[in-house]
Amino acid sequence: MAENDSVIAAARSWAGEPMALATVVSTWGSAPRPRGSHMLVHADGRFEGSVSGGCVESDILQTAAEVIAGAPFQVKTYGVADASAWEVGLPCGGEIAVMVQPVSAAGFDPELFDRIGEARDDGRALTVTTDLATGHSDLRPQETGEVFINRYDPPRRLLIVGAVQIAQALAQLSTTLGIETVVIDPRARFLTEERFPGTTLDDRWPDEAVAALDPGPSTAVVTLSHDIKIDDPALIAALASDAPYVGALGSRRSHAARRERLAQAGLSAEQIDRIDGPVGLDIGAIGPSEIALSIAAAMVKAFHDPR
Repeated sequence: MAENDSVIAAARSWAGEPMALATVVSTWGSAPRPRGSHMLVHADGRFEGSVSGGCVESDILQTAAEVIAGAPFQVKTYGVADASAWEVGLPCGGEIAVMVQPVSAAGFDPELFDRIGEARDDGRALTVTTDLATGHSDLRPQETGEVFINRYDPPRRLLIVGAVQIAQALAQLSTTLGIETVVIDPRARFLTEERFPGTTLDDRWPDEAVAALDPGPSTAVVTLSHDIKIDDPALIAALASDAPYVGALGSRRSHAARRERLAQAGLSAEQIDRIDGPVGLDIGAIGPSEIALSIAAAMVKAFHDPR
């Protein structure tokens, strides 16, 4: 998950120094952070990441200090079972189990952070297995005993085709969500740094750009130009990929015409059905910012629950 990127970066920056890693290994009910969330604690008290959004971090810091000092790894459960829940617990009503292990050869091997970082840089997923009897983590699959398996997926990306006003709002929003964003448009007057500050810009023809960027299971593609010469080739390239979300701006009437054109171009009905058109969740959006919000919501939903 994107929230763990800062943890991995901190671990690589603090390499060779005493640390402990806290990880959410189980959740029940309305848990504040998902399974696999990390919090990294340095011996000097610095920390990065979160396992509960603030509810139990103070207790985790104390446990991490004990583990760094030589205590065995621990798995701690937090919930709302007693009156102390408001001091160290989850008043939101959920329950989580958090494993705290040393960053060492006997616990979470420090080399794993480099392996995870390299895999993410290469756009690959990586799976780390932890033996919950010993607290040791490595890349080898465990066939027996109780284990925790954590999958580190590549960073999420969004390819926006068409540097229009909605694209400006969507690029800002997706960046806020921690999603790497690329805006694609061969029209130089539209595709400027002034209109898209801090965003990667690609002025190739969309079919060429989308094919070269090679969308995978962590990449969404959205076409917004309203120009069939730009949008249709991009959609054809996107539908040939494993992108979990492909959206296209336009009314129901224009989407029906789009379906006919793509069918004539040789795409199957099953391929065309992958397009979210009209794009975005139906929230009654009015104006570029609200439309961008509806698109971002649909994209995030697809990332969590791909078809």
